[in-house]
Amino acid sequence: MNGRFVRPNPLPGFGPAFGVTLAWVALIVLIPLTALALRPWSLGITGVLASLESPRVLAALKLSFGASLAAAAINVPLGLLVAWVLVRGRFPGRQLADALVDLPFALPTAVAGIALTTLYAPNGWIGGLVAPFGIDLAYAMPGIMVALVFAGLPYVVRTVQPVLMDLPAEVEEVAATLGARPPQILVRVVLPAILPALLTGFGMAFARAVGEYGSVIFIAGNMPGLTEIAPLLIVIRLEQFDYAGAAVLALAMLMLSFTMLGAVNLLQQRLARRAR
Repeated sequence: MNGRFVRPNPLPGFGPAFGVTLAWVALIVLIPLTALALRPWSLGITGVLASLESPRVLAALKLSFGASLAAAAINVPLGLLVAWVLVRGRFPGRQLADALVDLPFALPTAVAGIALTTLYAPNGWIGGLVAPFGIDLAYAMPGIMVALVFAGLPYVVRTVQPVLMDLPAEVEEVAATLGARPPQILVRVVLPAILPALLTGFGMAFARAVGEYGSVIFIAGNMPGLTEIAPLLIVIRLEQFDYAGAAVLALAMLMLSFTMLGAVNLLQQRLARRAR
């Protein structure tokens, strides 16, 4: 063959596979996002700003992102505790508890919302205990937080759990032998090793909470300006055939989510540089 040696491709079929991957990403991600970015501007700049400045829209965005951040922050220590018990503990029913962590992954969100509402409603098993004291769990902010924490907890547990499994228990035993107390072991030995995983779990739990719909609408009460989440408002606008208005709100959520996740990634990179 013309005296030339043809080096075999170490990845046979890479070209077709790469082409299929790009086509799939374009169909599933790029084209829909491009359409979403272009659709709101049919209202013009004035219409887009007017839609975003609506008190109902601002209240829905504030609730969705504020509650999602709070739920993700709650899930960080809670998920760390659950992962720690599952990895370091040895107790009857451990495998069952480990399997139950994945329940929010498999359970349809509507079913989760109905179940949570049944528990936390004023006539429910848990809500009925505090209802005589004038405390409302369902159809109020606490109910929204419960639903978002329920949906996001597995993400933190499953990102931290493998890191804890790779962290030798002997390291903690040595620290204890040298006189370190449990809080000192947690802060100086465990946390530096699992902090990147905690940040990843926080970002994933936040992303899931922002887009959560089914489990929230049943327990939130959906009162405009008070307990109405942004995904529900998007659905309402679609039902009213206000497609451009729904796209405006969706684009705002997309940009805010990208900003938040970008900040988490930057923080992870800085931590990785310091670790080196």
